[in-house]
Amino acid sequence: MTSWFDESPETYDRARPSYPEPLWDELFRRLPPAPSIVEIGPGTGKATAALLKRGAHVVACEPGENLANYLRTRFAGAALDVRTTSFEAARFEGAQFDALVAATSFHWVDPLARAEKAPSLVKPGGYLAIVATNQVQDAVDRGYFAASQPIYNKHFPGDPPDPPQAPGRDLVPPEFAELRANPTLDEPELFRYDWDQRYTTEQYLDLVRSYSNTAQMALPARAAFLEDLAVFIDREFEGYVIRPLVITLSLARRRV
Repeated sequence: MTSWFDESPETYDRARPSYPEPLWDELFRRLPPAPSIVEIGPGTGKATAALLKRGAHVVACEPGENLANYLRTRFAGAALDVRTTSFEAARFEGAQFDALVAATSFHWVDPLARAEKAPSLVKPGGYLAIVATNQVQDAVDRGYFAASQPIYNKHFPGDPPDPPQAPGRDLVPPEFAELRANPTLDEPELFRYDWDQRYTTEQYLDLVRSYSNTAQMALPARAAFLEDLAVFIDREFEGYVIRPLVITLSLARRRV
């Protein structure tokens, strides 16, 4: 996980989508009451809030100092232990948990830690719950993402001119194959939730500001890019963008 998410927790929290409640219901029906959970990369607590609401005791590994402080303030008094560290560097002194949760963060973790450290922290019979936010190809976007590509080509000239085509709603996320190949885990289950998001122009600009490639731009270049997007959305797309999303839950039980 990287530091640009740490620059403006409020913008990040405002811009990024939450997760469907049925997803958490699916996980918690497999867990004991008041389960112990280790969470990787909670950010501003989009998933953390759902875990705490259902009675979990959460240890959260958040490497961003501003984000970690934001979590401590937001959930003051809750059953939450925020550790300002990456998951890879975190020490647990032999502790094991009922579940490990990574919500839109697992791909930032070192592959060896994903394969070995993550399952080792879960009790036999406990679960790895890997949640991913997947943008998909769907006509509900009204053609916005294809039509806006020339703006990205202009402002990110080093990137490939034709990005990989987004998957359909029946996608299988890459972490599912990782869990399936892990010899310490039972056959994983995959759940998909349609979660399309509609943004006004300003809301969509907040989302784009929260992306790593935008955050790393020099300020004048970033301002020009966002201005071009704003004019384009207002002029060509009636002042709003629909982002077609499928949230996936890859759920694997540690072998007993």
